[in-house]
Order: sequence, then C-alpha cells, then structure tokens
Amino acid sequence: MLDSTTTAFSHVKPTDTAFALGGLRDFFLYRDLGVAEATNGKVIAHLVKANLAPEKGTGWHRHEADFQIVIMTRGWAKFMYEDKVTLVQAGDCVHQRPGIRHFLFDYSPDMEYLEIVSPADFKTISVEPVCDIPDPTPWN
Repeated sequence: MLDSTTTAFSHVKPTDTAFALGGLRDFFLYRDLGVAEATNGKVIAHLVKANLAPEKGTGWHRHEADFQIVIMTRGWAKFMYEDKVTLVQAGDCVHQRPGIRHFLFDYSPDMEYLEIVSPADFKTISVEPVCDIPDPTPWN
C-alpha cells in the first residue's frame, strides 16, 4: 500500500494555473503543475515557454538536483551541455545528469517544455564558461 502521508493526489487542468513570470528566468513564463505541493517538495514539474527573444541566454550554470529532465513539447531550444551544442526539438527528452554544466542560448518563439526536477527547491549555481556560445537566431 502506498504511503499517502508523504504525497497527495493532484490533478491540475490547463485552466487551473496560468503561465506567469516569477520563475528562474524572466525571459520565460512558467506554469506550475501542482507536483511540488503534492509531493511536499520532493519533485517539481512545470511547463516553461518562451516569453522574450533570446539575447543573453541562461548563462553557464549547473543545478544541485538529484534528477532533472526536459521534455520539449513545442518548438526547439539549443543548449550547450559542457562543450557540445545540443538541439532539443518537440518530442525530445533530455536527462540532465546531476551537476552537468550547461547554457540554454537559443530557442524558437513557440518553445515550450515540461521540466521535472527533484528536489523541488533545487539550487542553480553559476559556473565559469566552458566554451564560447554561438549567437542566437533572431526572431522575425
């Protein structure tokens, strides 16, 4: 039998929560999916979508997290994972191993992805640049 004292059932519909500022990056909008509350902070799941055209990107960073995946639901994004350019397109799933240094530097106007991270209150740590970053694609 599952222990219902540490997690709760959660069902969030698209009309229950709106995309809003206030997440990790001001050039993205975030929609909470209720998982952090349901798991008492063990896991966070949110939808992230483009809000402003890419200019400087996320900067080089890593996360203090045990688990992180990004599932691209619309559009595309380009990441540097260590020194490798990685194009993540709709339908792709990326598992970001703990501590990997990365930089999201380009994305389409319709970019949207599901991000699931454990724990919910993961930390983001700036790191020294690994390599040069290509220029983003201008939005028309």
